[in-house]
Amino acid sequence: MAITAPTTTGDFAGFLTREQSAPIFERADRMSVVQSLVREVPLGATGVAVPVVSGRLQAGWVAEGGTKPASQGALSLKNIDPKKLAVIAVVSAEVVRANPGNYMNLIREQVAEAFALAFDAAALHGTATPFTTYIGQTTKSTETGAHPPEDGGVHADIVEGLRLLVNDRDENGRRYRLTGFALDDVVEPEMLDSTDANGRPIYMDTPLSDTTAAATPGRLIGRPSYMREGVADPEGATVAFGGDWSQAAWGSVGGISYDVSTEAAVTIDGSLVSLWENNLVAVRAEAEYGWLVNDPEAFVEYTLAGS
Repeated sequence: MAITAPTTTGDFAGFLTREQSAPIFERADRMSVVQSLVREVPLGATGVAVPVVSGRLQAGWVAEGGTKPASQGALSLKNIDPKKLAVIAVVSAEVVRANPGNYMNLIREQVAEAFALAFDAAALHGTATPFTTYIGQTTKSTETGAHPPEDGGVHADIVEGLRLLVNDRDENGRRYRLTGFALDDVVEPEMLDSTDANGRPIYMDTPLSDTTAAATPGRLIGRPSYMREGVADPEGATVAFGGDWSQAAWGSVGGISYDVSTEAAVTIDGSLVSLWENNLVAVRAEAEYGWLVNDPEAFVEYTLAGS
């Protein structure tokens, strides 16, 4: 066929439709441990203000005909601001030509995993985070492996974290509670091999309705849990978090947006590389997330003994 016009990035638009971007975002949600445990709030481009109870009503007993006590509740506002998360995937034009209709399928799992891992690292450990709060800001910490088997083993370790929570109170005088766990898969062998004092397993995995979900659901001491790689910190010392996950919230602005280019320059191995000169195609994926931890003290960190 005779050349009538130069090939441009618009020629690839049919291979990367907006309908194909939605499943990537869905997959990122399912793969993120934090997003699986924490409630999602609607988030606009300018963020959202979340009302937080800072004072509660108090009732009192009164005698017949006595004056009823007056009390006042209070609310404060905390802001969730969207921050951008992005990644660029670069492949050769030959890959695109070989199977253009499935091009997005070749990279969507990698994109989803990159987004999920980056979000969890920021939300749990504050790694490269643009947000001001994260779960790891809690001062509550206990060790897994601290109790020998004859003293309760891993079950006693998990319960120790529960004890730290229920023995403390928030600013309104209410005891903290434990509603769920985020677990790194490095602790899966210990969880599956551990029982309570009555010989009952402390961890039970939940059958998956979607086998593509990378965050494995289960129950630990009767609470919901999600397990996957990436919950541990970069040093591997922290292996899990437990706490009241209603004390955190996340949101997203729309879905993943993308740009396709064959002409821009991309930094590869520390140097700018011309896509056009090297016959490469780049796809830039972006999404905006918001994240807020209302009270980091509502969580407990589990570390490896001796780390």
